[in-house]
Amino acid sequence: MTLHHTLTTHIQKAVLELFNISIEKVEFQATRKEFEGDITMVVFPLVKALKGNPVEIGNQIGNYLVANLNEVSKFNVVGGFLNIVISDAFYVEFFNTIKNNETFGFVAPKEGEKAVMVEYSSPNTNKPLHLGHIRNNLLGYSVAEILKASGKKVYKTQIINDRGIHICKSMLAWQKFGNGQTPASTGLKGDKLVGNFYVEFDKQYKKEISELIAQGKTEDEAKKLAPSILEAQQMLLDWENGKPEVIELWKTMNQWVYDGFAQTYKNLGVDFDSYYYESNTYLLGKEVVQFGLEKGIFEKDPDGSVWIDLTADGLDRKIVLRSDGTAVYMTQDIGTAIQRVKDFPDVGGMVYTVGNEQDYHFKVLFLILKKLGFDWADSLYHLSYGMVELPSGKMKSREGTVVDADDLMAEMTTTAQTISEELGKLDGYSEEEKAVLFKTIGLGALKYYMLKVDPKKQMMFNPEESVDFAGNTGPFIQYTYARIQSILRKADFDTSISISGLELHEKEKELIKQVQLFPEVIQNAAENHSPALIANYTYDLVKEFNSFYQQVSILGEENHDKKVFRVQLSKSVGNTIKNAFQLLGIEVPERM
Repeated sequence: MTLHHTLTTHIQKAVLELFNISIEKVEFQATRKEFEGDITMVVFPLVKALKGNPVEIGNQIGNYLVANLNEVSKFNVVGGFLNIVISDAFYVEFFNTIKNNETFGFVAPKEGEKAVMVEYSSPNTNKPLHLGHIRNNLLGYSVAEILKASGKKVYKTQIINDRGIHICKSMLAWQKFGNGQTPASTGLKGDKLVGNFYVEFDKQYKKEISELIAQGKTEDEAKKLAPSILEAQQMLLDWENGKPEVIELWKTMNQWVYDGFAQTYKNLGVDFDSYYYESNTYLLGKEVVQFGLEKGIFEKDPDGSVWIDLTADGLDRKIVLRSDGTAVYMTQDIGTAIQRVKDFPDVGGMVYTVGNEQDYHFKVLFLILKKLGFDWADSLYHLSYGMVELPSGKMKSREGTVVDADDLMAEMTTTAQTISEELGKLDGYSEEEKAVLFKTIGLGALKYYMLKVDPKKQMMFNPEESVDFAGNTGPFIQYTYARIQSILRKADFDTSISISGLELHEKEKELIKQVQLFPEVIQNAAENHSPALIANYTYDLVKEFNSFYQQVSILGEENHDKKVFRVQLSKSVGNTIKNAFQLLGIEVPERM
């Protein structure tokens, strides 16, 4: 039973016995720093029902708790706030129950509970992954890990946009300018090679547009009449009609891209349980439209197109099938969602990690699935996130000015190396150990900086700032973890025994209280789909540990029991940091 629950039960008993009134809810908050106490009960909500002075009510409840609850040692009342002091014995006893639990805070999935599918990444196969994809991947992966830790069974998936005009542009440019180049012949990752031809197509297309405008065409006419775009459109038709040589080239170039993506995912430390491809899913959903028409959910216009009218729900009319019978993205997304539940029958909900420019699309998608009668439609969530910008401004993939994901990861490793060498933290490391450490610090800095921001917010990513060894950064937290491991290596005595009957230093108590919050933080982060809650909790824990480390002697403590207890507490904090960072996909170094 948690402290909150125990206190609530006894406060309800106190109010019943003292005032003969039943109350359902008790409001708690953290005790303000200037007052003594570990937790504060807000008395004001009871004043009206109990018809009394808040200070008197607080004092009566406080006296009752001290008399009837061992955990409460004393209290004080300030205005309408009852500040409750919890006994040292309670914190020591709690700590002894969790100190050897290496997965404290993590919950195993319940038997028979529905799984959650988390979709993230979902790139186009005409260019490498970029900075925006990094935020997407890190958010999706982290949310999947947090949901897992909160007690859910989780499947990670993505849908790869491997068809359409954008793919044909890269293919056409390769045919024209590629001279048979391959990733093997050029030494380039396949996604980069294909991305280069996408940029090449755009250059050629713009040149043609300029020439047509010079011949007297309007810009709109030029864009439609440029030979390159007409050839790309023809290639798309050939693909849809199954022309063998087009399909062959499409398969070859897409495979180059998949191989490149796999390398980037590995370096970034994210993975997937299943993959869906738009070339397989773009026809899905068409039969669902027929079902929806029969049920009166969809309606057919005179031109043969099929729509759903959502104006009564505060949205608009949305097309689900064109007049020529072809599907739109919405149709495809309806079909893919239904297909996923067929493929994974235990799925009871899905999380879509997609930028906030698609907010409206997902409102419509979820509502349509609900109207079609799928019970799991109530458990669909759009993990909407804001754009990432660099100090230098926005990115444009057509012009080749995008911040490439691989380049950024390499840059982060180099930045970590430069800063680490300047700080002189590398005595006694081999070159191989240094390389591993620089990557751990660089990627940790990147991931933490991305994930500490609320997903919904637009963010500015500053590589230099993210690798600072002080402040709310990944390296600062990694350094604290390494410091704790150093303490544990130096502790040449038995730390497995349980210590009880200790009078705690204020800093020890604060640290235990912070560790105690971890399970609740995981559940909140899962409920809100927010890795930022884990990241900022970890920073608060590390600040609390550093304050403890500065003010309390650990290995230098003369009292043996206190020394053992402080080492155990340090170990527990280190374990919590490691587990929290695991949920963010960040590694922690044993030495730094």
